[in-house]
Amino acid sequence: MNEKKILEPEGATPLANGTVNTPKKIVQLKNVAKSFDGEVVLDHINLDVHEKEFMTLLGPSGCGKSTTLRIIAGFVTPDTGDVMFEDVKINDVPAHKRHVNTVFQKYALFPHLNVYENIAFALRLNKVSEEEIYERVEEMLAMVNLKGFEKRDVNLLSGGQQQRVAIARALINKPKVLLLDEPLGALDLKLRKDMQNELKNMQRKTGITFIYVTHDQEEALSMSDTVVVMANGKIQQIGTPTDIYNEPENAFVADFIGESNIIDGIMLDDYRVRFSGHEFECLDKGFDKNEAVDVVVRPEDVDVVAPEKGMLTGEVTSVTFKGVHYEIIVNINNFKWMIQSTDYVSPNQTIGIYIEPDAIHIMKKSEFSNMFGDYSSFSDELDKLSDTTEEEE
Repeated sequence: MNEKKILEPEGATPLANGTVNTPKKIVQLKNVAKSFDGEVVLDHINLDVHEKEFMTLLGPSGCGKSTTLRIIAGFVTPDTGDVMFEDVKINDVPAHKRHVNTVFQKYALFPHLNVYENIAFALRLNKVSEEEIYERVEEMLAMVNLKGFEKRDVNLLSGGQQQRVAIARALINKPKVLLLDEPLGALDLKLRKDMQNELKNMQRKTGITFIYVTHDQEEALSMSDTVVVMANGKIQQIGTPTDIYNEPENAFVADFIGESNIIDGIMLDDYRVRFSGHEFECLDKGFDKNEAVDVVVRPEDVDVVAPEKGMLTGEVTSVTFKGVHYEIIVNINNFKWMIQSTDYVSPNQTIGIYIEPDAIHIMKKSEFSNMFGDYSSFSDELDKLSDTTEEEE
């Protein structure tokens, strides 16, 4: 649907008079821009982060998400624009004086200190009493499930344990905002998923605002209250995980978040669109009559039917078993669709597909139109290659 939603942050509660009690903004970026060696990394972005929010900056390598985090942290100074913290401009405030802490992918633990002393380090710098240090370190150890590890050598810990120490060390000073830059990137898949749940639980327990950077779409969708999708130094969409997935605003977002068939279409009228040689009912409105649009259909929303019952028909070019479902590539009018179905079909078989109105999402044409959505060159290898790229400066 072409009407933008007003996003209510996590914690927003309706009042008796019908208004919404919205958590206050804790961090604001206003028209922030940054270039490195003449190359634009951030192109005048605006962003509001609210108290107690778990916000994720999501995008591919080079999109500007880590630079955004470092500007909030104070490690990078914007060329133009303002960084606000609780309505106070902090552009010139050094990193160590900001009420934020950062956890990096490389945990940067002190190798000569044990677990207890690593976590206690910041409190010792601030000359906190030994009694209070003990209480707070024990509290942190319990939160990150490391009770009994106080005297362990950090060099002998597993990657997941080291990451927990880094998080405890960052949280012990009770920052108002915790910044996390790809903190799970070095962990194996199972441990990574376990830590996703633990991080979300920690954020809820502490009430600290988390700003998290990742290129992993599943990670962003499963952990976040708010997802900020970035590309080419710009924010492409801000929304809840559900809205980002179900109502992408352009072809980049639709392609980057999960799998999408993105087809050229013509909006014939409100609730009626034509694509792939067929007219379909949809739930979208507000477009010009006969406006060229991008049509998104998620692979899991397509029903496989007999050819004579299909709205569209095509020839199956490949079938891959994925455990829960089959991933089917089918050629429809020389456009390769992806379909995910629990029903097996065989390669070279002609099938029909049926698409319900609520499975069709209409987007305006954008700079990303015609760049995504056809699975002619799709392969698991290409996906894996994209996951191994290094993050931008």
